[in-house]
Amino acid sequence: MFNRAIYLSCSFIALMLPGCVSITEKAGEALDGSAFAEKNIAVYRTGKNELPGMEIREVRNKANESSVIITLDKFPSMKLRGSYPDGAGEFSLTRLDYLGGNTHGWNEYRLDIFGPAKLVLSGDAATFSVTGEIEKGQIEYGRIRRYDTRITGTEALSGLRNRYERITALAEWMNTSPPPDLDLKGFEKYWKPILFPEIVPKKKSPPDWRRENDIWARSEDINWNTSYTERVFPELLRNIRNSGTLLRDWEEALDWLYIEYEWERICELLSQETVLAKKVKGKK
Repeated sequence: MFNRAIYLSCSFIALMLPGCVSITEKAGEALDGSAFAEKNIAVYRTGKNELPGMEIREVRNKANESSVIITLDKFPSMKLRGSYPDGAGEFSLTRLDYLGGNTHGWNEYRLDIFGPAKLVLSGDAATFSVTGEIEKGQIEYGRIRRYDTRITGTEALSGLRNRYERITALAEWMNTSPPPDLDLKGFEKYWKPILFPEIVPKKKSPPDWRRENDIWARSEDINWNTSYTERVFPELLRNIRNSGTLLRDWEEALDWLYIEYEWERICELLSQETVLAKKVKGKK
């Protein structure tokens, strides 16, 4: 017989493993019980190695309410949820669910969104597109895990909303001069030396990032070049970097930052008409 207690215990261990995003997602669902609250009615996917890697699930909860969940292979820590399509295939996106792990914990939140979309089902195929602008609201729910500390309720909500503001501001600045298309690994490789030259090998740091009369300040056990901060970063981000807060955001929520950095491109991708095939139960 399936032992839920054992499953939850193993799921928590999975959350603590770095780099296991899909495992982290499933473990988070188990921790809050959502893995047991909904069942798949139908699953649609784009073809193997076909871009964009997209999956759409029709799900139904215990109250017999149906909805759709859209996931993108490139952003595995993010789910977009929407209402169930009407007879014409029209529906609305309602929220973005995020669950991302790091080396010592995880962040989880639900962000209200709104965007008109269309999902037309025809036999064993589905055609999907977002038909208008996606608007973001507030983070309405969230939880944080740091080592052995679990943060919930208003404290978690406040921390996540503050982090969201910082990450959004950073992503907006980064997008003023974005490099060519990057996956998460390339994103980290490109931006880490620019954001934190103090902690990367000398050969990877930007040229001339430190100068003879630069001023330094120590925070979070790191000597920060505040003169470099002033030369490179907008005023809104300077204190965040010099205090070490930006480094904590980077270490604890890198894929969250990546999603915000890529958000406009995600919206462009979703606005394109995508054809998906129905998955046959039992086949990969």
